[in-house]
Amino acid sequence: MLACLDLEGVLIPEIWIAVAEKTGIKKLRLTTRDIPDYDELMRGRLKILDENNLKLADIQEVIGTLSPLEGAKEFLAWLKSEFQVVILSDTFYQFAGPLMEKLEHPTLFCNELVVNSDGRITNYHLRQPDGKTKAVTALKGLNFQVIAAGDSYNDMGMLKVADAGILFRPPDNVIEEFPQFSVTHTYDEFKKILVDTRASLVKR
Repeated sequence: MLACLDLEGVLIPEIWIAVAEKTGIKKLRLTTRDIPDYDELMRGRLKILDENNLKLADIQEVIGTLSPLEGAKEFLAWLKSEFQVVILSDTFYQFAGPLMEKLEHPTLFCNELVVNSDGRITNYHLRQPDGKTKAVTALKGLNFQVIAAGDSYNDMGMLKVADAGILFRPPDNVIEEFPQFSVTHTYDEFKKILVDTRASLVKR
C-alpha cells in the first residue's frame, strides 16, 4: 500500500506565500487553494516576477529560511515506517531541494523551471499535465492500493482516483466543495485516519 502526499501545506510551508511575505507582493499569496487552473496561476506568478525583477536566486534565498511544518519531519518518519511513500507536488526541483534535505530526502515527483543565463525564470515545464492524478493512476495500474492526501484544488484529481482520499488542513472552500473526503487538521489525527483507512482497504 502506498501513501501519496502533496508537499506544500502538508509537509512544508507554502513557498509562494513566504515569497509574498518577504517581498510585500500580495498577489504572490495566491496558491492552488485560490485558483484551480494551475497554468493561469503560474503565468500570473511569472509575470509578477518579471515585473519586479525577481530571479530564481531571490526565491531560493527565501526558501533557505524555511523549515518543514512543525511535526512534519516526525510524521513523515512514522509514515515511512508504516507505508511506502511518494510525494507528488506541483512545485519545482529548483525550489524543493533544501526542504527535501530537511525532510531526509523522501521520494519526490515534481516539475522543472526554465531559467535563462541571467537567472530569470522564463517558463515552467510540467512533467505532464495533471501529473498527480496520472501518477496515482499509474501506481494503481501496478496493483498498489493508494491513499492520497492533499489540501488544494490541484490535489482533487489524485484524491478522486486513489483508493481513499484525505484532506489535510484544507481551506473551508475546498471542504465545502469536496465533502466526500475525510478532513484532518493535526498530524496525530492524520495518523489515525491513515491507519483506519488502511484497515478498511485491507478488508476489501
